[in-house]
Amino acid sequence: MRIAVGSDDVYHVARVVVEHLRSRGHEVEELGALRSGRLEPWPNVAWEVARRVMEGLADYGIVICYTGTGVSIAANKVRGIRCALCPDAETARGARRWNDANMLALSARLTSDEVAKEIVDAFLSIEKPDESELENIRKIMEMEKL
Repeated sequence: MRIAVGSDDVYHVARVVVEHLRSRGHEVEELGALRSGRLEPWPNVAWEVARRVMEGLADYGIVICYTGTGVSIAANKVRGIRCALCPDAETARGARRWNDANMLALSARLTSDEVAKEIVDAFLSIEKPDESELENIRKIMEMEKL
């Protein structure tokens, strides 16, 4: 899988996520501070990653900021993006299964290395949403047109 990962600062947990994805055989594009090595505005990072997903250049996106809230809000402003801020693996599984999330947001402040790996693995473990939720997913996609 091709996964775009962006962070507004060079957080340890962001590096752990990148290395973990690579160890699992995924193609990873590093964006934001992971690429520049310096602090980057979180809206810019979210936009960069969301654009990669929206344009089909990445299958999924992962964004990281101090709380995870800012990057998730910014990413969700991009048409076609469903970014979920997930503090644990079960929430990440649910975000894919019930919401067809195509981006994952993480909090650098709250997420330990091991929990980050669990969250990422859980998120990527769900290949497609539950059939029972397709109508709800369609409804949120229609909301983008308002």
